[in-house]
Amino acid sequence: MTTTHLELTGVDIEFPTPKGSFKALDNVNLKIKKGEYISLIGHSGCGKSTVLNIVAGLYQATKGGVLLDGKEVNEPGPERAVVFQNHSLLPWLTAYENVELAVKQVFKGKKSKAEMKEWIEHNLELVHMTHAMHKRPDEISGGMKQRVGIARALAMEPKVLLMDEPFGALDALTRAHLQDSLMEIQNELNNTVIMITHDVDEAVLLSDRIVMMTNGPEATVGEILEIDLPRPRNRIELADDPQYNHYRAAVLSFLYEKQRKPEESDAAAKPAKKEKLARNLQNDTTEETTGAVSTAETTTGNDKVKAA
Repeated sequence: MTTTHLELTGVDIEFPTPKGSFKALDNVNLKIKKGEYISLIGHSGCGKSTVLNIVAGLYQATKGGVLLDGKEVNEPGPERAVVFQNHSLLPWLTAYENVELAVKQVFKGKKSKAEMKEWIEHNLELVHMTHAMHKRPDEISGGMKQRVGIARALAMEPKVLLMDEPFGALDALTRAHLQDSLMEIQNELNNTVIMITHDVDEAVLLSDRIVMMTNGPEATVGEILEIDLPRPRNRIELADDPQYNHYRAAVLSFLYEKQRKPEESDAAAKPAKKEKLARNLQNDTTEETTGAVSTAETTTGNDKVKAA
């Protein structure tokens, strides 16, 4: 991992809206080495998915651009495979056939039928899905569907694997199993991975670097955190590791102190405002009660004088 494999240079993107141009990204610069695992993290609306879509060739930058091994990226290609949060499997095809579809698209005329079969089974084996390869999506769990989606992407033999919150819709236990599987795969294949996540622990556990995005609009790269933890990584051992917790705290500090969103500031201020309002109401009530008592005492005193 010595030379730049993927490079984003001065990337801006604007989208037309009824109210005028909306600038989503401003001067995004990032250099990624071969085999690196990069996580993009930031608040909703900070342009993480937009960056991923530009790298995938699904969006065109308004200014600047992307180079992969020195070639400009301006359209989708099999060297950049995408894994979405929604597995996007074809429901009428089995797990094997869903992977086969991608393999035929990329390797038609390059591999024989026997080689394709072996390659499909190999990639399903990487994600521990050989036992269910002949089942359709409605016959397997959400985690298993996502495993097939990852196998399909890996089967394209991409230079860069792009993952848009791949585990976001899964329960915590399934997510942990898939994270472990992904670490095994990345260690074996040495793919370059760019992953979007909202999960701080996931980012620290999986990444070589965490790219923290500033709030949108006109979002850009705020800070980049190098994760210097030895591989392979064990989540149980890292739970009490001071360095791991230091990295985790650094990301949390960026997200919730340096890049706190206005609505979060308002939410934090609301309890204080409510407490102040309650005190004011209590004081007003006390004053009214005191005034009423004083009036009652005065009235009683006057009645006593008249009686005398």
